[in-house]
Amino acid sequence: MTTTPTRHEGAVQRYFRIAERGSSVAQEIRGGVATFFTMAYIVVLNPLIIGTQTDSTGAFLGGGSAPDLPKVAAVTALVAGVMTILMGVVANYPLALATGLGLNAFVAFGIAKLPGMTWADAMGLVVLEGLIILVLVLTGFRAAVFRAVPRQLKTAISVGIGLFITIIGLVDAGFVRKPAGPTPVELGIGGFLAGWPTLVFVLGLLAIIVMMVKNVRGAILIGIVAATVLAVVVEAVAGIGSQTDATGKVVNPQGWGLNVPMLPTSVVDKPDFGLLGHFSLFGSFSAIGVVSAGLLVFTLLLADFFDTMGTMVAIGAEAGLLDAEGNPPNAQRILVVDSIAAAAGGAASVSSNTSYIESASGVGEGARTGLASVVTGVLFLLATFLAPLVSVVPYEAATPALVVVGFLMMQQVKGIDWDDLEVAIPAFLTIVLMPFTYSITAGIGAGFVSYAVIKVARGKAGQVHPLLWVTAALFVVYFAIDPIKNVIGVG
Repeated sequence: MTTTPTRHEGAVQRYFRIAERGSSVAQEIRGGVATFFTMAYIVVLNPLIIGTQTDSTGAFLGGGSAPDLPKVAAVTALVAGVMTILMGVVANYPLALATGLGLNAFVAFGIAKLPGMTWADAMGLVVLEGLIILVLVLTGFRAAVFRAVPRQLKTAISVGIGLFITIIGLVDAGFVRKPAGPTPVELGIGGFLAGWPTLVFVLGLLAIIVMMVKNVRGAILIGIVAATVLAVVVEAVAGIGSQTDATGKVVNPQGWGLNVPMLPTSVVDKPDFGLLGHFSLFGSFSAIGVVSAGLLVFTLLLADFFDTMGTMVAIGAEAGLLDAEGNPPNAQRILVVDSIAAAAGGAASVSSNTSYIESASGVGEGARTGLASVVTGVLFLLATFLAPLVSVVPYEAATPALVVVGFLMMQQVKGIDWDDLEVAIPAFLTIVLMPFTYSITAGIGAGFVSYAVIKVARGKAGQVHPLLWVTAALFVVYFAIDPIKNVIGVG
């Protein structure tokens, strides 16, 4: 037996402080793999959102006259891999990054299609927003705002995100759906669970729950893999097919979500990174005007600014890494990497990259350090070559992990003093509005604004940190952005 592996393992242990955080290399690897599988959908979903839409000139992303989804998928995985590895190495935090959902849709439908705008102009705004956030981080403003938030509101953010990812899991799996009638949501199809994919989701969820209560290590990862294998078998026998057609329209309600679980004809495919660098930093200012471009940057900035703050608190709380004030270790480094990721996503033409709450699935597997992020990042880089293999996992096999992690995060609700209305009401609004509006930013904003208003009503305005006042005011502007644009005559 040689001593080299021992020295290498010792170096990894020391660098990532694995033992100090009560973890092990095996736990970190399991956690990294689990996070990747719960996030891998973005490699397929981001191209479907931004790769299938034209800008105002009629051109698709990359300048072509037809969609090039493999190219978008390859660069999506590339940026996610590089930035997630950077998060692990620089910030030593079990947090993975990829193209932000919601933000990518806003870029595709709310920016690129504006008269005169091109994809390069739209991505330039994303780069600009990321650079501004980076400046705010380096000057300490972003971290200062974070520390100004009361601990119980931070707890509410974590709980709200737990419910948010729960509803994401339930909706993506088709367990909860939007009906044609007056009710906003319903169970399955017409109030009943129907279809083999739904059964795969239910069995995957029950399998993870049983393994968790029996303290089986790797329960979440085992559940994802087992559900995927079952899905492949079911599809091979029943030939169910996809839920949607090539345009994204639902044509088969009982079909699979996102991916049809079939063994791919090829495992390795050469990636095309031709989208890198296709952005125009200030092109939008001449295309739509300085005021309009500025408002768009502000909207992007505010959403990015607070989503990550909430996510890193939620992950830290679940991992037991927060200090007495509810702050994660290396908060400044986390925010720096996240800010660079926002700009990097725009520079690579795949929209702003941000921290993913799905990282909680890795924490649920025992991840406590940046080594898990390195593992996730490496898998994303491999996914640039292994896109056919990544596309095997359907929503129904991956989303049970999100529901289970939502439960784990919900347990933090006991840290809120529900008898103190001054914090309980803002906490309540924060928690419920995240899933009900499908927006982390909306929940955080409602909590901050209501907290400030209640303190004023109680004659305790002096107890509100000055930076929290600034933040609450910015959220008022954020919520009223459309009326403001109408008043100043911006389309």
